[in-house]
Amino acid sequence: GPLNICEEMTILHGGFLLAEQLFHPNALAQLTKSDWEHVGRPIVEALREISSATAHSQPSAWKKKALIIIWAKVLQPYPASPSDTETRWQEDVFFSVGNMIPTINHTVLFELLKSLDASGLFIQLLMALPTTVCRSELERFLEHMTIDTSSKDVAFFLDVWWEMMKHKSNEQDPLLSHFSTMAHKYLPSTDEFSHPPKRFKSDPDICPTMPLLAMLLNALKQIQKRILCLGLKSCALANLADMLTVFALMEDDPQEVSATMYLDKLATVISVWNSDTQNPYHQQALTEKVKEAERDVSLTSLAKLPSETVLMGFELMLSLLREWGAELQAMLNSSQGTNYDSYRLCDSLTSFSQNLKLYLDTTTMSKEERQMVSELVECVTDFLKKTSKVLNNKGMEDITASIAMAIIEQKMDRHMEMCYIFASEKKWAFSDEWVACLVNNRTLFQEPNLVLRLLETVVEVIAMDRVVPQSQIKQVISVTLECYADLSLPDKNKVLSGILHCWGRKGLSNKLSAYLEGFQEDLNMTFNQLSQSASEQGLAKAVAAVARLMIMHPEVTVKKMCTMAVISLGTHRFLAQILTAFPALRFTEEEQRSNSSTTFLVSCLKETIWPRFSTPKEEKQFLELLSCLMKPVKPQGIPVAALLEPDEVLKEFVLPFLVLDVEVVGLSLKLFVQTLEASAGLEDCWLHACSPFPLLFSLCRLLDSFSKYWQLPPEKRHLSLDSKDLVVHILELLCEIVLANAETFSPDAWIKSLSWLHRKLEQLDWTVGLRLKTFFEGHFKCEVPATLFEICKLSEAEWTSQVHPGYGPGTGLLAWMECCFISSAVSEQMLTLLVVDVGNPDEVRLFSKGFLVALVQVMPWCSPREWQSLQQLTRRLLERQLLHVPYSLEYIQFVPLLNLKPFAQELQLSVLSLRAFQFLCSQSCRNWLPMDGWNHVVKLLSNSMTNILDAIRLIQSVSQDLTQETLFVYTQMFCHVLHIMAMLPQEVCEPLYVLALEILTCYETLSKTSPSVSSLLQKVNEQRFLKSIAENISPEERRQTLLQKISNF
Repeated sequence: GPLNICEEMTILHGGFLLAEQLFHPNALAQLTKSDWEHVGRPIVEALREISSATAHSQPSAWKKKALIIIWAKVLQPYPASPSDTETRWQEDVFFSVGNMIPTINHTVLFELLKSLDASGLFIQLLMALPTTVCRSELERFLEHMTIDTSSKDVAFFLDVWWEMMKHKSNEQDPLLSHFSTMAHKYLPSTDEFSHPPKRFKSDPDICPTMPLLAMLLNALKQIQKRILCLGLKSCALANLADMLTVFALMEDDPQEVSATMYLDKLATVISVWNSDTQNPYHQQALTEKVKEAERDVSLTSLAKLPSETVLMGFELMLSLLREWGAELQAMLNSSQGTNYDSYRLCDSLTSFSQNLKLYLDTTTMSKEERQMVSELVECVTDFLKKTSKVLNNKGMEDITASIAMAIIEQKMDRHMEMCYIFASEKKWAFSDEWVACLVNNRTLFQEPNLVLRLLETVVEVIAMDRVVPQSQIKQVISVTLECYADLSLPDKNKVLSGILHCWGRKGLSNKLSAYLEGFQEDLNMTFNQLSQSASEQGLAKAVAAVARLMIMHPEVTVKKMCTMAVISLGTHRFLAQILTAFPALRFTEEEQRSNSSTTFLVSCLKETIWPRFSTPKEEKQFLELLSCLMKPVKPQGIPVAALLEPDEVLKEFVLPFLVLDVEVVGLSLKLFVQTLEASAGLEDCWLHACSPFPLLFSLCRLLDSFSKYWQLPPEKRHLSLDSKDLVVHILELLCEIVLANAETFSPDAWIKSLSWLHRKLEQLDWTVGLRLKTFFEGHFKCEVPATLFEICKLSEAEWTSQVHPGYGPGTGLLAWMECCFISSAVSEQMLTLLVVDVGNPDEVRLFSKGFLVALVQVMPWCSPREWQSLQQLTRRLLERQLLHVPYSLEYIQFVPLLNLKPFAQELQLSVLSLRAFQFLCSQSCRNWLPMDGWNHVVKLLSNSMTNILDAIRLIQSVSQDLTQETLFVYTQMFCHVLHIMAMLPQEVCEPLYVLALEILTCYETLSKTSPSVSSLLQKVNEQRFLKSIAENISPEERRQTLLQKISNF
């Protein structure tokens, strides 16, 4: 065990035996202070012999162990009873070694401590004792010091006092724990120790040091006349000033001095020690000096001295300064005043003076006390004025770098703060010691801010044109990158963020490209591996590999990922997961030209892939990539964050491209829908950020361009009319979102925004504004052509007439029809408000003619959804007998006895379609449309005729006895379709040709499943009739196919 009998213990035993012989016939327990000089030498020499023998292993450990054994011997109860001896033999770790030492008294202990200059050990052991024992032992020590006080006694007393103030408990020391346990066992609570001495009133539980300091202060007062040497006077005043500053004047929670000031203070102290040959630390190694200097400059207190003790200290300070001030000033201003005692005196008094002034201003005191403190302030201030050169002329050598590195190497107090200074200080960088310290302590630099500071220092040193070997620069960069590689992902993001802010999108390559060899090879190899193993299992490894590339050259890395995500099939989700692991990519780049800000990632997307897509697959992957960047999939174990916000996507990839003549307008619309859907679960704040009213206007302007669609050249039309439905859907969706969040706008902002939008819409076609009817409700009336009022009973509270070019007399029905395909709600309202007298055949006939004209006028500009709405409207009008469509006899050879009532609407709709195309293909209208316009109207017609065909089949399936009627209707539809085909350019007829074949298939299927419904002669006649119609079709291929199909009946 730690206290077994050993060689060292034998040497100590020998020392005590020699001392006993020298003091014979007296026992060592009777030793007095005056006897020590003669008797104590063998004990001191024995301890010095032990210390020198163990110098290479633990030079001070055995000194501490010996003093603990000796103090334990002093504290042992004497004489011991046989039962006590038996108990101690079994339980006391000091029993065996203690028996090797004769019975001794406190004089031996205190004189030995003084001879060894062991003030630090004395305080360590003293403070390990129970509180009451500690105070009684200190009281014995002070009584010992005040008897026959010599200059050595004074010096040791002052050292003990200084050590007391610097003391910090070490609960990890097992020897001190044993000593403390022993003291509890030896000295159970008795009347002797249950109460502190009467003259010191304090609560020991608050802080055990306070009453001890009060005792030391009282002792100083007793021995002040024995302090003769100027060095000791300096030390006494410095101790007193420090004690009063730290334990009385400083704030309860004082702010720790900055690391730079702390380092400067250490450097000052150690420089003074280096120049002071008499200082005990002069010859010590730098590490030991730093450890001790740290203790000197780090005084703290958790409690305050009692006010009466503080006032006594002030009085004593004032008295001593008045008594010693002149001679100390003379010494300090002479060449002798450069030692550590004089430096410490001036430094301590400076700090004391600053805190004392604050104390005087903020503390309540009696008049007499205030007078005394004021005099003390004046006295200290005057003293410092006359000795100012001591602090101003310290002759400091530049050892801060060595001190900082020693603190880092030994991981002393505040070593992490030293790492920050180390990483930032360019004057130190790249010295051999600096590089070695970094390499040896790289684990301490695994913090994001330290990595950044190291990189900044490297960049700045290189920029200074200092001569630094390239190998050294590469080594430092390599070590720094290793520290970065060992950081957590959130910390790596902090570094990446810092690099982007410092050096922009080029990252380290901006300044260190010459030292980052192999970046391109690393980049290619990493991305080859990514493309081959795009799976979640390899995600963590992929993120780590990309993280290194990111700080080297963020722009190249991100652009490579963006390009790969679009071009490489199926990699976009995996790459999006990697990208979203780096929220630092949301770094904002300021654009000088436009005064706007764009995130780095958005810039990379726009510069590499947007809007350069070569295939629909690439467009699809881009859409999915952006979706993943807005709503990232959260993989297990890797923190990710959205890199794109909805408002950002809308501003950057949608809003500027909502124009018909922009090539990517279709993709922007898809992205618009995707973004609105992705933002459904987000907070409402994104809506304000994306400027919803300009967005609404952009959509309205795009809708307006559809009203001039066929007037535009093909190269200006990058959307089909089918896309109009998507634009309307987005507009409705955005209106719904904005209205749902109207309360998030201030009332004033809401009204101003509505007014702005309404004013802007005045530039557009009136139907566009009508689409925002619900949006403007309660604020603005619906503005429509005046002619609409002629055929509708419109409420003037809700509707208002405006003069619109192109809507002259007789255009009311055209305006009415345009209202009807706005929405089902508006259509229903228009139908209700329509003024047509069903009982007046002329009025119905006139309305029907006007309806056909209006239908022909709007059809070319209808989207599929709008055309479908008009078809439904037509059915409603037919049901209400507001619309009259007479049956045509041109394709009826005879009128069979058939029940055509169930098919009335279908026949009327088919005939109406024929009449519309007869009108559209007439001489007056045939030049309206370009070839793709004819393609569009044929597509609309084909869709509506297909719907009619589906309705006929449904009616027939419900009523099996209508087979002959169904065949008749099929024949009529076939004739109508072929008639329309004959009027149209051949190149646009493909959808109708396919429809004609489908009608024939329906006819053939039905006639074969019900062979009894027609006679053979009737079938032959119908076949001949159908062939006569088909004969008019060209080209030859289509005609022959139709004739062949009819021949198969």
